Amino acid sequence: MEKHISILIPKGHTSLVNIVGTHQIFNQVNSFLRERGKPALFKIELVGISIPTAQSNGLFSVNPEKYIEDISRTDLIIIPAIHDDPEIAFKNNRRFVPWLKQQYSNGAEIASLCVAAFFLASTGLLNGKQCSTHWIHADNFRKMFPEVHLVDDKIMTEDQGIYTSGGAYSYLNLLLYLVEKFAGRDIAILTAKTFMIDIDKASQSPFIMFRGQKEHEDHVVRKAQEYIEKNFNEKIPVNELASKFALSRRSLERRFKKATHNTITTYIQRVKVEAAKRSLEASRENVNEVMYGIGYSDEKSFRQTFKKITGISPAQYRNKYKSNEIRS
Repeated sequence: MEKHISILIPKGHTSLVNIVGTHQIFNQVNSFLRERGKPALFKIELVGISIPTAQSNGLFSVNPEKYIEDISRTDLIIIPAIHDDPEIAFKNNRRFVPWLKQQYSNGAEIASLCVAAFFLASTGLLNGKQCSTHWIHADNFRKMFPEVHLVDDKIMTEDQGIYTSGGAYSYLNLLLYLVEKFAGRDIAILTAKTFMIDIDKASQSPFIMFRGQKEHEDHVVRKAQEYIEKNFNEKIPVNELASKFALSRRSLERRFKKATHNTITTYIQRVKVEAAKRSLEASRENVNEVMYGIGYSDEKSFRQTFKKITGISPAQYRNKYKSNEIRS
């Protein structure tokens, strides 16, 4: 049975890569099926609220094939990343909201790509559901949408008919997932090989650069963060950290979690692992030397913590991201 796919064309600074890539991949799936003597599976249409839809950078415009009012029923709605400020993006594209809600209520599924999660969350449709977005914007997303369960380490999520993808080109992994769901594993593998996409990737953890969450108003917590980041190569007992700032451990832990969304222990681990990643990328130190340099003495504990945060082992990380100077 043919599935209707609506690729939204929002107003503003939209990811043309998301639009063109989605259109191309689903059309290619149709071609694969026809080559096998099967009917096309997807009817793909660009759907907007204005024709043409100018992009805010002034360089491009997109010509949707239909207005949302022309689409009474669709099966899958793709929302490309909108790179404008989230409040401006929502204001410019508010007309999509009633249509999105009605289509979802009628059984349509929705996929948001990268930072399109901000727009989708603004509709309320993500409340109580899992969601991913670009890891760079995770802290801001949590502040804006506390009712949404953000899993910033995931490349994609699926929850009650709503799909989301992580940062940038990870949208391709979500598209492959949808191709496999609707067209089968064999077609998904063929699509992955044709477009040279690494299939079955599930985590964006190896790509995350931890920069600390300092966009809050708790000055004591910020000082604690700065102390941790300056002394990451030492052992930092939480009790001593609390005493340093004249707080009880319980009080500091409560304030720290509220401000940063991390426990103190997790924050210390993430700072240490980020330092380890930099060393693995740029230095010739072996894994044990890197481990000692960030204040770990237990090899098993270090490797477990590193893999928990990045999704891969220290050796795998070095092989993947070491600089050309280290390779030679």
